[in-house]
Order: sequence, then structure tokens, then C-alpha cells
Amino acid sequence: MQRYGLIGSGHRAQMYTDAIGGAHSDVATLVAIADSNPGRAEYHRDRMVAEYGYAPDALTLYGPDDVERMITEQQLDRVIVTSPDFTHAEMITRCLRAGVDVVVEKPLTIDADSANAIVDAVKETGHQVVVTFNYRYSPRNSALKEIIQSGQIGTPLSMTFEWVLDTAHGADYFRRWHREKANSGGLLIHKSSHHFDLINWWLADVPKRVYASGGVKFYGAENADARGLAPRPERGTHDGEHGPFELDLRDDPRLKALYLDNEQYDGYIRDQDVFGPGVTTEDNLAVIVDYEGGPTLSYALNAHSPWEGYRVAVNGTLGRAELEVIERARISVDADGKVVVDPSAMADQVGARDKGERLTVQKHFEAAQEVEIPEGTGGHGGGDALLLSDVFNGPGEDPLGRPSDYIDGLRAISVGICGNASLASGAAVSPADLGLDLSR
Repeated sequence: MQRYGLIGSGHRAQMYTDAIGGAHSDVATLVAIADSNPGRAEYHRDRMVAEYGYAPDALTLYGPDDVERMITEQQLDRVIVTSPDFTHAEMITRCLRAGVDVVVEKPLTIDADSANAIVDAVKETGHQVVVTFNYRYSPRNSALKEIIQSGQIGTPLSMTFEWVLDTAHGADYFRRWHREKANSGGLLIHKSSHHFDLINWWLADVPKRVYASGGVKFYGAENADARGLAPRPERGTHDGEHGPFELDLRDDPRLKALYLDNEQYDGYIRDQDVFGPGVTTEDNLAVIVDYEGGPTLSYALNAHSPWEGYRVAVNGTLGRAELEVIERARISVDADGKVVVDPSAMADQVGARDKGERLTVQKHFEAAQEVEIPEGTGGHGGGDALLLSDVFNGPGEDPLGRPSDYIDGLRAISVGICGNASLASGAAVSPADLGLDLSR
């Protein structure tokens, strides 16, 4: 039985607490939580008591300055880090040097200096860092990996990848701490590290050079003023009429309990106006990446689409593979002006675009063939449960190589780090230019 500590008790932490309290309670127990906001730490402690039968005194709460003491007093084996991105490197390196392995929610970290600090700590201590890339485990993504790895389309020469976030999910990044790029490295790191990891894994290759273009083109005060939007409340939690870009925390019991009820501890506002001042995270991005093995990637991210999902095309020497995934076909608005995101609530309103996924392979001089995708259940297309099994039980033999480590995490963020440098300079940037060593 491994003893776990948790650093960071926001929304994302629940995936891990539920796994420890539920499916993996035979191999893991949670004994400590560290967070700068004691109210959110208490929320997760109380859930473990109410949902999973933990004794009220089974979990000890700590502040972020007490990480080393937490590890020593509780005799921890591993620590899970789900704190904000800009804190990852400090928390990881402190845990490693205090003598434990680390599981960290993506991204590994947000810039080159902090990435190198993590690499140094891993080499110094010999402890492990696991970065949780659950999209590798989604059946549809695994199916595309199988096609490429089998050689059906030959040697990959180029890839196009477009990911669109809708006006519920995409907008949410601009309500919370992610809206300030200094906190997360922007969407090129916070969100796109998922995508760049998929691409690196699909191609079994390492990024060599990156050119990026983009900006804050939809959200933020300047864009709102340019489009003539009417004045809005500073936050979405208010009485009266609401607009479709507002989030009222009172409508979601979990968000209310985590954030609204605990604002007095740190003043963090979870439901800020997406068209307010202070937005520095880009909402439209395009990236070209050259890989060491020869392929070229053309990548695009949009954070204000009317539907959500992604399209991938891989061009090889023998043909082409295409994957289209529609995770949510549209966003609807109810009679009160609030967004409806439950797919079942708008099943009769989908129209021409249906929620679903499709994978096709077409070899040269042959007809296209649709490839059956195994059905997945649960979060991230069925990937979460498989990922969590590897995290808590240890990875077994996997011909697709889905388990990831800190080098995979480093390679994923390297594209975003170089992309941010390219945005700033207007030139192509390589990992080596920034002192990043991506070799194993």
C-alpha cells in the first residue's frame, strides 16, 4: 500500500482523489493534502470522508511551505501535483529532493529554466516523475498510433492537426488564472502540451525547430471594445440576466463549494469576465514544427469555436490516415441566457454535425477504408481509467508505449516553450537555442 500526498486541491485534483478512494484503494491511500487555500483542502478531505469512508483524522492538511515536513511526517511514497502550472517546478523539485517520486498533471512546467531545474533534480536524486498524458490512452488516439506504427501508410512525412475549443470550454480558460500567460505559459503550453505529446508519440519523433504565430484576437477588453460589446459585470456570479459567456458559480455545486465559498482565504475569483482587462493568453495560435526524423507538423488551436473537437491527417509514403473527433457538436443557450453543455440536453438540436469520431486510412491508388474504433467509457474518450491504472498499479507491457515520463513531458512542453519564444521574436526557435536537451 503506497502512501500519497496531494499538492493542489482545485478542480483537477478530484480525478486522483476518486481514483485513490475508489478503483485503486487496494494499492493507494491518501494521507495528506497541501494547498495555500485551506477551504479547498478541507473540501477534498471531507469528500474522502463522505464518499470513501475515510476517518475524519485520516488526512492531514498542510500549507505549501510545509511540503518537506508533510513528506517526512506522513512517510509518503509519492506525491501528486495538481497545483497551478507556474508552481509545478518548485513543487516537483522539492518533493524529489525530499525523497519521493512525483506524479504531475500536465504540463510538466512552463518555461526552459524551470524545465532544466526539474531535469537536474531528477538526475541528482534518481527519483521518478510521471506526467499524466491521458489522451494517449483514448481508444481513437491509440487506434491512430497502431496504424502509423504498423506501417500501413508508410513513413510519415507530414501531419496537420487542428484543435478547436468551444465557447464553453475555451472561454473557461479566460475566466480563471490561465487568462494571464505568466501563470501557465499560455495555451501553447497548458492545453497544447496534450496535443504535442500526442504528435510526438504518434510520430515516435522529437521536435527540432518551431515557428509560431498568434495572439489575443477574441477575448479580452480590447477585442470586446473593438466589437462594440456592451458593458458587463466583472464576474459571472450575479443576480439578473446572464450572457452566454458568463459562469455563475452558484449553478454548479462543486464549483461553488471549491471556489465561491472559499474566496475569503485568497481572493481568487474563478468566474471573471472573459472580455475584461488583463487577458494575455493567446486564443488563436498556429505552429509549424520540424521533427528530427523529417516530418513537418502544421498545428492550429482556436479557443472560441462553436463546436469542440479535433482533426488530424498524417501523410505517409504509402498513403494517408485521417482522424476526426467531434467531442461536442454545439453549445446551446437556455431561456435564462445561460449555456447548456450537456450533450443529452441538445440531442435534438445538433443539426448537420453529429457528435462522434471517425478514422479512415487510404493507401495510394486504393479506396478509403474506415477503421473501427473500440468504444471507450469515461473521461477523455476513455483514456482516464487506463491512465490511472498505469499510474497506481505501474505500467505493464504496452506495445504502443503509452506510459509517459518526464522526458515525454519535457518534449511536449518544448514545442510550446519554443513557440512562445517564436511569438516574441518572430523567428523560428529550436529547443537547443533555449538550452533544452530532449535526448534520453
